[in-house]
Formats: sequence, structure tokens, C-alpha cells
Amino acid sequence: MKKFDKERVLLAVAGPVIALIAAVALTSVVLLASGKSPIEPYSLMFEQAGFSDVQVLIINQAGMYYLAALAVAIGFRMNLFNIGVDGQYRLAAMVTAVVGAHVSLPSGLQIPLLILVAMLTGAFWAGIAGILKTTRGVSEVVATIMLNAIATSVIGYLTLTENFGVPVGNNQTTGVMHKSGWFPGISMGDSGEIYGFVVIAALGGVLYWLVLNRTRFGFDLRATGASQSAAAASGVNAKRMVLTAMIISGAVAGLAGMPILLGDVHTYSLSFPTGLGFTGITIALLGRNNPVGIAFAALLIAFLDKASPALDYAQPVAYDKEIAVIMQGLIVIAVVVSYEAVRRWGLRRQQQRVGEELAAAARAAGADNGNNGNNDTVKEVAAR
Repeated sequence: MKKFDKERVLLAVAGPVIALIAAVALTSVVLLASGKSPIEPYSLMFEQAGFSDVQVLIINQAGMYYLAALAVAIGFRMNLFNIGVDGQYRLAAMVTAVVGAHVSLPSGLQIPLLILVAMLTGAFWAGIAGILKTTRGVSEVVATIMLNAIATSVIGYLTLTENFGVPVGNNQTTGVMHKSGWFPGISMGDSGEIYGFVVIAALGGVLYWLVLNRTRFGFDLRATGASQSAAAASGVNAKRMVLTAMIISGAVAGLAGMPILLGDVHTYSLSFPTGLGFTGITIALLGRNNPVGIAFAALLIAFLDKASPALDYAQPVAYDKEIAVIMQGLIVIAVVVSYEAVRRWGLRRQQQRVGEELAAAARAAGADNGNNGNNDTVKEVAAR
């Protein structure tokens, strides 16, 4: 069994903790500079989160964030920066909504079909960036940013009334999906309903961990992300791994919008949530690409989103709910700084430990030589 390494655990936890402390401290400075209490907003948000209906909203939002962050994390583990998760999940949600509105199958077939459509759409859109990178050397950052804009235009075109659009008042929708494609939720009584797809998100995290840490494919993916040349020398096709990682990342991204699409709104419209992909980057960084860390990070960001509206109604002094947005931005900055600081400290500590082990080995070798010399002396005296 592996020996429990306290320093390794400390290094893993130190980055996120330092980032959160720094973000809270800097946000408090902003509040002080505006002449407001640096503590009351936090107490108001925690008080708001104490209501069961808000807790349901937080869990539902965290489920979508979790899937988006997993998609980003898959790219990160391959040393790829998939910024296109936002376009991938929105396009996947729109195509899935169209299929769900025009195809009617029994629930046992309809739901798997819609999930497959979402994954294939996201994989296809991310695969374009993967092909451009492996065949033409185009940076995945540039390609995915451009594909986000193209996805927005494609969605706008396909949701026109003459295509698949169905006007509902001032909103442009794709029509209500057949009920056989509605994913059952978990009723919480008067507090609302938790999206059933949150369970799928949790299973996705387990599968992510198993594939990356317990399969040959996961090892090859991590090895290629660490060094493509070293991976190629050991027989791994680096280009194929890059393309595969992008496709898998896109497939997971395609699921990010499914909790709310299949569990609540049942249509794609102008009011469909946007920005999940960019928030997923923050969550993946804060969670250090670890499925458990990502889960806690997703809950934290969802808490900031759903509890911050209470700041607008605070009495006698109202606070701007954008304080939560400021904190999220500061978390991103603090994550980058704190992780780099922790990395450097870890390297220094590792060098120190190696030096201590070498010194101990040298002392042990010197003691052995001394004992051997004494034994030789005793033998000479006995011989005389």
C-alpha cells in the first residue's frame, strides 16, 4: 500500500484554500473602498442559502457547472485549452431540443437518443478544432473561440421561423419537446425539484476518475499532456490522442445543458442559460481537475450565483449582487497566483527532501566504512 503523504495532500489543498482566502480578502477591500460593510454581504448570502428552495437551485446549477467543468478538465489533463465548451453545449442543447420536438419514441428510447444527440453534437463541434490542430497546427484556443461565435450564428439561423423556430410571444423557441424525453427529477416538496440529470453528472465524475486513473487510455492521455515527445517515444500516437481528447471533451460539454433542458424548460429559446463554458474554466481550475475538487468548486460558484440576489434586498443598506461576480473574477486571478506560489514552494520542499535523503545516505555510508575499518584493525591485532 502507498504511504500516506501529508505534504502531497497539503500541496493539493493549499492552492484552492489560499485562492478563496485571497478572493474574500480582496472583495472585502472593494467593499471597504465603497464605504460598505466587508462582512455583512457574506452573512446575507449564507442566510439566503439556508432556505431549502435556494438549496435546490444551487444543486441544480452546480450540476450544469460540474459537467461543463469536467469537459474543460479533460482538455486540461491533455494540456489542451478548450475554450469552446460554451459554444459546444449551446449548439448541442439546440439540436437536442429540435430532435426532441420532432421525434417521439418511448421514454426508454427517447431519453438515451437525446443524450446521444447532445454528445455527438458537442463532439462534432469540438472535433473541428481537434482536426485543425492535428492537421494544420492551429491553436485550439483560437479555433474554439472562433467556433463559439460560429455556433451562435448557426443557432440563430436554425431557430429562425422558416427553419425550426417556433415563436412564443417575444421569445423564439424550438417548440416544446415530447414528454417522453423529459428526464424525471427528484421532488423536494414545496422547495421544488432537483434535476434528475444531476445524478448523471455525478456518475460522469466517477467515470472521469476511473478512465484517467485506472485505464491505459487515461495513462496515455496524461502522458501525452505532460510531454508529447516522450509519449511518442513510448509508442503513443500524440496526434490521435489530441483529437480523441478534444472529441471526448466536446461530448461531455454537450451534456452541460441537458439538466435544465430535459429537466425543466424542455425547449431551447433566447432565454436558455449562457456562459456555462466560461464558468466551467474557473471551476476546473479551482478544483484542480480533480472530480471531487470540481464538485466543491461547482457548489461554491453556484452558491455565489443563487445566493447573491439577496444582496439587492438588504435593509437598511442594499448591496449590489455584482459583488458575487467580482468575487468569481478574483477567484480566477487568485487561483493562478496561489497555484504558482504553491508549485514553487513544492519544488523547493522536494529539493530539500532530496538533499536530506542524500545527506542521510552519505552519513550511513560513512558509518559503515568506519565500522569496516575498526573490524580490520581488530583482525590485525589478533593476528599479531
